[in-house]
Amino acid sequence: MLQTEIIDSTSQAAAEVSTFKYLSLEDFIDKITNSMVTFAINLAIAVLVFYVGKFVINRLYRLVSGMMNRRNVDTTLTTFVLSMIRIVLYFILIVTVIGILGIETSSFLALFASAGVAIGMALSGTLQNFAAGVLIMLLKPYKVGDFIEAQGYAGTVKEIQIFHTVINTGDNKSITIPNGMLSTSSINNASREKYRRVDWDVAISYGDNIDTARRSILEILGSDPRITETLTEYGQEAVVFVKSLADSSVILTVRAWVRSADYWGVFFDMNERMYNELPKAGINFPFPQMDVHLKQPTA
Repeated sequence: MLQTEIIDSTSQAAAEVSTFKYLSLEDFIDKITNSMVTFAINLAIAVLVFYVGKFVINRLYRLVSGMMNRRNVDTTLTTFVLSMIRIVLYFILIVTVIGILGIETSSFLALFASAGVAIGMALSGTLQNFAAGVLIMLLKPYKVGDFIEAQGYAGTVKEIQIFHTVINTGDNKSITIPNGMLSTSSINNASREKYRRVDWDVAISYGDNIDTARRSILEILGSDPRITETLTEYGQEAVVFVKSLADSSVILTVRAWVRSADYWGVFFDMNERMYNELPKAGINFPFPQMDVHLKQPTA
């Protein structure tokens, strides 16, 4: 069909050229002038339509955004839908402007479809990212605001676009990860569950009383409302047990449950409190040591 249209256009152009041979100079100039005026008018209309369409697209974008925000639509879905709306509407606007300029849109669309197949084969990874973005929206392994670890990066999800996901690391670096890589790899989502378990390994000296150490640690944990409130809600008690007998120390493992948002705050605070308060209960933190026995040589 595209080949037939090209042949028809060529024949029409040839016919116009043959017509120009029989025109007088005045008629030729008049025809050229009319064509230029028509093109200038169409160009002005096309520019006007483009800017009006751009204004309408921006207003529609803000309208849909405000509507979804007022209805408390999930931020992940909002970002994805708005990105899709903008791309589709701009494509329609460009096709409309091309039609106003007098370019045959059917030929353009056919050419675009043919080019789309070639581009699609060349950009198969991009299409994979788009399909992965749709799957992420449907399955929701993570959402905007979640703290995730994936592809060697850890950070808070800032945006989920149609081709990629943007996360912000703890030191506020913006990392862009293709959706295709996220959909086919393991994702550690630290925000999906309401509660998380915090683990500490505490080394005490050989000879220290383990029951005293356990009691002191549980008292420290029990004085923090972030842990006691979780105990009331979730029903998981803090525990202390002997993990291993190391070369220079006895290793105690301490476990407590907190809300996911409180994880790092509790972790760092308890590290400091155990360091400051356990020695007051007679619990010592040993340094690595080695016993060396010297023997006098026998005569």
